[in-house]
Amino acid sequence: MVDSLKKPSFEELRPGIKVPAKETILTPRFYTTDFDEMARMDISPNEDELQAILEEFRTDYNRHHFVRDAEFEQSWDHIDGETRRLFVEFLERSCTAEFSGFLLYKELGRRLKDKSPVLAECFNLMSRDEARHAGFLNKALSDFNLSLDLGFLTKSRKYTFFKPKFIFYATYLSEKIGYWRYITIYRHLEAHPEDRVYPIFRFFENWCQDENRHGDFFDAVMRAQPETLNDWKAKLWCRFFLLSVFATMYLNDIQRADFYAAIGLNARDYDIYVIEKTNETAGRVFPVMLDVNNPEFYERLDVCIQNNAKLTEIVNSKQPKFLQLLRKLPLYISNGWQFLRLYLMKPIDVMSLQGTVK
Repeated sequence: MVDSLKKPSFEELRPGIKVPAKETILTPRFYTTDFDEMARMDISPNEDELQAILEEFRTDYNRHHFVRDAEFEQSWDHIDGETRRLFVEFLERSCTAEFSGFLLYKELGRRLKDKSPVLAECFNLMSRDEARHAGFLNKALSDFNLSLDLGFLTKSRKYTFFKPKFIFYATYLSEKIGYWRYITIYRHLEAHPEDRVYPIFRFFENWCQDENRHGDFFDAVMRAQPETLNDWKAKLWCRFFLLSVFATMYLNDIQRADFYAAIGLNARDYDIYVIEKTNETAGRVFPVMLDVNNPEFYERLDVCIQNNAKLTEIVNSKQPKFLQLLRKLPLYISNGWQFLRLYLMKPIDVMSLQGTVK
């Protein structure tokens, strides 16, 4: 029998069905948007490229990729203790994020069907990809004797409303950072197979190509809508979304450094590399990049990491709620100040960097 101290327990809705993780500012979000505004978009300035991307989606390169093989058919009880908890958390977060994309893309495909057929089919085919990813991750959870009730998740999660252009910024960055996350893990484990403690990582090379194609789609849509990229407001919003995505990943991953250690990675080095590559990729479409090579960038994020650790200690204390709030307040203020200073850091103007008009 596995020592109960080594095998963490998880709260369940019913036997084998995990209670979804509590929603916080750092957990994956579900989105909705102004579907009528999306339907009114004029994609004609870039329709040829979007049609070419649609043909790639139709080809469906990964239709036979997400098939579990014999390596999965074993007990995973040797992944235990805190490592097991972090693996479950990784699979749940990833499944929730992919399922969020599925829901948004599926609804966009349905709403745009009669108004913008090219966009509608692209969204439907991307929702197909996201459904595969989410299903594959949810099946992986069953190796740890758990799964998510995705129907329950659909009804129970709060939906964040974003205007279409904000959906473009957020999903473009989500897909591109997903590519760099998956390919970086894949290449590391290809070089160090002894660290590949679970077979799902073998699937990451093809998987990340789905993410890359999805990102290319949003790149093309934004370039068909010049106002999303070419005015002063676009620069401010691009800075905001770059910072939000990078900070969210960094704060999450550093708190879960043991998970990355289990597969032979240093969480901080991994995140810095992924952020740098995603920042460079975004610079091909966004008018600005963040100055992530400035030491101040990570110094301020590290202050937030320290603040969050103190906040966790306060939450786990047995003090009255009022006293907890008093202790939390300066930490919240400090985090807000760090993010403000990060946002106000001088960005890199891509057009100036290139010396040409985009």
